[in-house]
Amino acid sequence: MNRPAGKRFLLGALLTLGVVAPVRAVVPVVATLELLNRQHVETCHRIGNKLGSVSTEQCLNSGLAHSGAWSNSGAPILFRDYPRLPGREPLGRVLLIGGIHGDEYSSVSIVFRWMSVLQKYHSGLFEWRIVPLLNPDGLLRQGSQRMNAHGVDLNRNFPSPNWEEESEDYWVRRTARNPRRYPGPQALSEPETHWLAAQIEAFSPDVIVSVHAPHSIVDYDGPAAAPEKLGSLYLKLLGTYPGSLGRYAGVHKDIPVVTIELASAGAMPSLAEQRHIWADLVKWLKQKLPTRPIGPRSARTGGGGH
Repeated sequence: MNRPAGKRFLLGALLTLGVVAPVRAVVPVVATLELLNRQHVETCHRIGNKLGSVSTEQCLNSGLAHSGAWSNSGAPILFRDYPRLPGREPLGRVLLIGGIHGDEYSSVSIVFRWMSVLQKYHSGLFEWRIVPLLNPDGLLRQGSQRMNAHGVDLNRNFPSPNWEEESEDYWVRRTARNPRRYPGPQALSEPETHWLAAQIEAFSPDVIVSVHAPHSIVDYDGPAAAPEKLGSLYLKLLGTYPGSLGRYAGVHKDIPVVTIELASAGAMPSLAEQRHIWADLVKWLKQKLPTRPIGPRSARTGGGGH
């Protein structure tokens, strides 16, 4: 991507996401885009240095854009859209998320692998919004951790009815104040979860796919008809927790949430297994999405158990 084209793409992405507003002055926009581009490049270098399965070049060439949102430590949250194609009506919209927990390396690496598949074979069958690393602070610190820079488990920070009472009770009574499960001072207190919740509203996905490790199963929350297996991973319902994405989106917003629990947090599945999981996921989406209404669901009320 040449630099002017890259600037136009990034500005268009930010305007689409509502992160920046149209402005008259060209110089401030260019300066802002230069800053965002530097942060994007720096983050890809850090990802390449951290993950053995993702190189800096792969990250830089993956078409990711700076969302205009930042983590607590100032790392950009990157995303990539694979939009509808001219002349083809997609079956629905899919939001794919990796790296909610920063110490689950494989959950980030495999999303990058699947992005490379989409770069070659995106057919317009679905619209995709992909976030390979929601928790950059957790992954990119010297010793990676489950939580973000504030010590919050992002998968306990999403809103749900009675969040204040239930999340505190669960954390204190069920986990004995385990710092790895700290839900935060209030729902959506963290910039990472606040941004993702805004994306769920703006993108209005028909399905959310969240990748975790290392339980080696498929978990599911939401309307019926869960995938029975993805590759060698079989369905096992773990239930939801106060503040989890499954409870927030799957239960209270009625959006199917597929949680892929890889077998290892540190080691990638074999290439064959990566392909089988992806093929089974696409097959299930092709069967599932035609049964769901496509379009904005702003009237719906507002989790995966890991």
